[in-house]
Amino acid sequence: MLFLMKILESGTKKMTEETYQQPLFEDIEQEDHWVRHWQGMPHFHSEQEKEPEITAIFKFRNKDDFLEFKDTVQEKLYNNETVFIGEQSIETKRAWYPLNEKASKYRYVNRDKAINPRFPVYIVSKGRYKNNPTSKALYKMGVPFYIVVEEFEYDLYAQNEYIDKDNILILPKGYQDDYDVFWEDDDPRVGPGAARNFVWDHSINNGHDWHWVMDDNIENFKRLDNSKKVICTSGNMFYACEEFVLRYKNLAQAGLQYTFFVPRGQKRPAYKLNTRIYSCLLIRNDTGYRWRGRYNEDTDLSLRMLKDGWCTVQFNFFLQGKLGTQTLRGGNSQEFYDGEGTKNKSQMLVDMHPDVAVNSFKYGRWHHHVNYDKFRNARLILKDNYLMPTGVNNFKVDLVRLKKDDDLESKELDKLEQEAEGDNNESN
Repeated sequence: MLFLMKILESGTKKMTEETYQQPLFEDIEQEDHWVRHWQGMPHFHSEQEKEPEITAIFKFRNKDDFLEFKDTVQEKLYNNETVFIGEQSIETKRAWYPLNEKASKYRYVNRDKAINPRFPVYIVSKGRYKNNPTSKALYKMGVPFYIVVEEFEYDLYAQNEYIDKDNILILPKGYQDDYDVFWEDDDPRVGPGAARNFVWDHSINNGHDWHWVMDDNIENFKRLDNSKKVICTSGNMFYACEEFVLRYKNLAQAGLQYTFFVPRGQKRPAYKLNTRIYSCLLIRNDTGYRWRGRYNEDTDLSLRMLKDGWCTVQFNFFLQGKLGTQTLRGGNSQEFYDGEGTKNKSQMLVDMHPDVAVNSFKYGRWHHHVNYDKFRNARLILKDNYLMPTGVNNFKVDLVRLKKDDDLESKELDKLEQEAEGDNNESN
């Protein structure tokens, strides 16, 4: 049974980036394709949640009446479990009865020794030396990483308890001086692409065939299976991603989908083929590409690869808990978007790729829209003589339920995580 609460009060709904951005091509037209390729990979099951047989609508004359009702049903019917949270609108609240079991009560943990990524992990960061979510998440998972910063911020980052100062890499000034910002103008800002080019070269110089590069505002990493998005406590799933990409000779890069773009109850494949990869990327080193552009350099890189016949893979089985754009101080929010908004960001991509990108203004800001239809038919090609494994490989990771002693932490974490990712999927 689903309760649908209609709250009658004035005021407009605040649109967030998570609200108006929609995932690309989230139908299951490639289902047979991905299933054939998902052999020897972690168990993955996703199904569409059934519609409720009964929907009850409650109307409230004011907010106080709703709050009284909410507290009552939470205590009497839901055993004090949080019911209405996340990105639900001001006017409409939804909740299943009984509640779906909350994923925050579980963790993915190692069966024995952790398996960390075989390829180096880099975080590109600026202005987030105090609050650096990605370094904290990787530190707690036991995943080694480098963090690339500008020289004037080195001492500040070295004070962060989650960052090993021996793994702080100072961005050489030459990468900024030589960076292709795409537009010819007098703006001295280059964006994160210069640091990402340094990372690419650093990885090659240390003998690696691929590398991970991540934004600095990722709170956690979750595995999706059986409609539950559960936090991973080790780096095993990064290794699983690497195992997958190494099978193919025409795969240029892969990455993790955002957690808030994978709502509970929506059927998804384990991965999405031939779309943009952003924020948490696993990049093949020998493709000959490098980053360019002051803005939207991630979309630009994906499009250049796709236009040249490479494939990209965006994983849904493993997700990044990325904070919404402009919700954390520092980074591009402070350097770019606070002062100028998003028009330049969108326009640059249109100038780069006018054949597939267009601009539009809605919800009070500029957006770009990219048509990826022309890349749909490209398929992954296995390496010569590669023998596809069979069955399921969970890479020595088990799903465990938190102990009762952890229930308070679990309940608070559930609330904070869902509010942070703008996700009401545990309650509707």
